[in-house]
Amino acid sequence: MKALFLAIALVLVLVPAGSSASAQTTTSAQPQAGDPGITPNGAIGEVKVIDSPARQMILKTDAGTLVTVALGDKTVYMRLAPGEKTLTNATKIAFTDVGEGDRVWARGKVADDHKSVPATALIVMNKVDIAKKQELERAEWKKRGVLGIITAVKLETKEITISSRSMAGQQAIVIPVSEKVEVRRYAPDSIKFADAKVAKFDELKVGDQVRALGDRSADGTAFTAEKVVTGSFRMVSGVVTAIDAATGEVKINDVQTKQPLTIVVKQDAVLRKFPPMGEMGGMMMGRGGPGANGAPAGQNPSSGEAGNRPQTGGGQGGPGGRGPGSGGPPGTGGPGGGMRMGGGMNIQDLIERLPIITIADVKVGDTIIVSSTKGADPARLTAISLISGADTLLAMLAARQPQTGGQAAPNPASGLGAVQFGIGLP
Repeated sequence: MKALFLAIALVLVLVPAGSSASAQTTTSAQPQAGDPGITPNGAIGEVKVIDSPARQMILKTDAGTLVTVALGDKTVYMRLAPGEKTLTNATKIAFTDVGEGDRVWARGKVADDHKSVPATALIVMNKVDIAKKQELERAEWKKRGVLGIITAVKLETKEITISSRSMAGQQAIVIPVSEKVEVRRYAPDSIKFADAKVAKFDELKVGDQVRALGDRSADGTAFTAEKVVTGSFRMVSGVVTAIDAATGEVKINDVQTKQPLTIVVKQDAVLRKFPPMGEMGGMMMGRGGPGANGAPAGQNPSSGEAGNRPQTGGGQGGPGGRGPGSGGPPGTGGPGGGMRMGGGMNIQDLIERLPIITIADVKVGDTIIVSSTKGADPARLTAISLISGADTLLAMLAARQPQTGGQAAPNPASGLGAVQFGIGLP
């Protein structure tokens, strides 16, 4: 039982919020009710405060619980590299080598109120090492990933067909999902890539969004997957009627149903702002500027988002794909990052270039687009991504939809189906 607990706890340590998981934890380690990061024999989370004179630290679990860790003269400190699943390659360190932001497993008997633990050992993953691992994982998913919507599910052959945007428009891609393929699915009201749980093939449904990692065939119509992440997502748009920054709640009137909705904006949600049409030229031509590639001014675009934040897809089959905006002269969809404004315009690349904002930047009267998993309450959504100032984007999307009935004005909600930014990246 001790060995089993060790293995499970190490997986928890090695899979921080926002990192893709290679194995799903179970309840064998007897986590405390309501917080899987706390067990009778330890607590796992991120170091928030270190009190060196008192030899204490406060860690925050993924569920948000604060736990005080007491460290004694006999406490053993060990550092483990991301990806390791045993302590075989752990190296001994000192108390002074632990920093705020590191991910730790404090081993010891947890108090009955679950608020403190005297640690006999502290297993540490350095925050820099975690960031590097997540950066490599994101790069891999961008390079070898595909993004699309399930259009068909064949139970007898265990194959799915997805519709993915390419330079030539929508393309059908067949993905076999054998027992060797790791399948994960976003839970209701979840936000992060790491929220995806181990799933079975029969849980996949037509209309689900899919991001897969693997290799595409030469003709682009088939994809050999190693990992498949799916989710049932909901896209809504509306005008903001009220904002409560303290609770992270934004109220809107849904432009499609005309019904009021409450949008819950948690810390891990990604908020972006669509600029006025007059400021879009640089982004559309690939020049970027502040906010290019989703990074604020002065921030490295390759690491502009926190590791636990979802990122948008793009190109043929997702970020890094060779869709419009990833190659060609500006405006042609060839090299240079140009953004095609015709039928091949890559909405995901455009979204990637938007600057990141906070809830304080969202104002009453703004038009927003929100992506969310489908939760238990249809009138209350937990935002994965939110785009403010979306009037121009909705007008662009609606204008690209086939029009019927003469010169009727485009429906401002008719283009929402073209936006796919539910499933993020590690």
